[in-house]
Amino acid sequence: MNKKNNKEVTIYDIARELNVSPATVSRALKNHYSIGKETTQAVKKMAEKLGYQPNTIASSLRKNKTNTIGVIVSWINRPFVSSLISGIEEVVNQAGYNVIISQSCDSYEKEVANAKTLYSSRVDGLIVSLAMETLRYDHFMQFQRKEIPVVFVDRVSYEMETDRVIIDNFAASFKATEHLISMGCQRIAHLAGAQNRNIYRDRQNGYLEALKKHGLPTDENLIIHSKLSLEEGYRSTEQLLHLPQPPDAIFSANDSAAVSAIQYAKSRGLKIPEDLAIVGFNNDIIASIVDPPLTTIAQPAFEMGRIAAQQVLKHKDDPSKQMVSSETIVLKTELLIRKSSQRKKAEQSIST
Repeated sequence: MNKKNNKEVTIYDIARELNVSPATVSRALKNHYSIGKETTQAVKKMAEKLGYQPNTIASSLRKNKTNTIGVIVSWINRPFVSSLISGIEEVVNQAGYNVIISQSCDSYEKEVANAKTLYSSRVDGLIVSLAMETLRYDHFMQFQRKEIPVVFVDRVSYEMETDRVIIDNFAASFKATEHLISMGCQRIAHLAGAQNRNIYRDRQNGYLEALKKHGLPTDENLIIHSKLSLEEGYRSTEQLLHLPQPPDAIFSANDSAAVSAIQYAKSRGLKIPEDLAIVGFNNDIIASIVDPPLTTIAQPAFEMGRIAAQQVLKHKDDPSKQMVSSETIVLKTELLIRKSSQRKKAEQSIST
């Protein structure tokens, strides 16, 4: 291919073709009042003929505004995360902004690299759901020093003065565990996530408090920490069911591990929920199609994304608020009772 054909067309090329000054071309493309109608039409016609595209990046940098919001999430392919991103995009796009999405894959190092890239891209705001491994938050301080608003959603930090959009994970997990107790379960295991993350710490604490309230003992052998993947859920359930006193119920901190628990238990010939009742968390699509359907906590991922985006744009419009205040917004969840836990007749849903 001819190299000349790959060359980016500039206003100087248009000016040369029409024998006018580059300044005239620039003004004509902006419909400036000082340029006559015929000249403006001729410039636009030539720009279209040559395939001219304005350099919006350079223009944005000159204005110190890129009209982009950066988003860092753990795994883009998780149903909860994809719904979260959809909520963010709806609000941000309506406000005339674009979104740059990156995933940490639950790696602290990759999260730091993502933050550096987005900072270098001069995003106007940042929305973050933290990686499992993240224990330090210095990589977000650079945004605040430049008065670029940062909002945490779902997996949040309490060490920074920022807005947070969360659910009451403690109350939701308490309700889920109490539901299993109401079904007659006495040895309830918990598939837990990393305890440095607020959501998994609060979910485990809600589970423990429900046991305590109903006089059930805490057995450390029934609590297994992992990244809650499908594979780890399968292995964790295998470990639990090989205990001398296996559990009669499992409360999983996400749906992926809960579905694996159902699959492994069925492979061992156990009946769900008669032999093993199971409850998950998130209300992923798979929860309603697994056999039997999975009882789970439904959280408003789309609405969480919408609110996080609204908070970022609010602070972007009034940067003075970013460094002096923070707001934690807590949304409601719902316990969706399905056959995987329903040993007795129960209400179909319970708000938490």
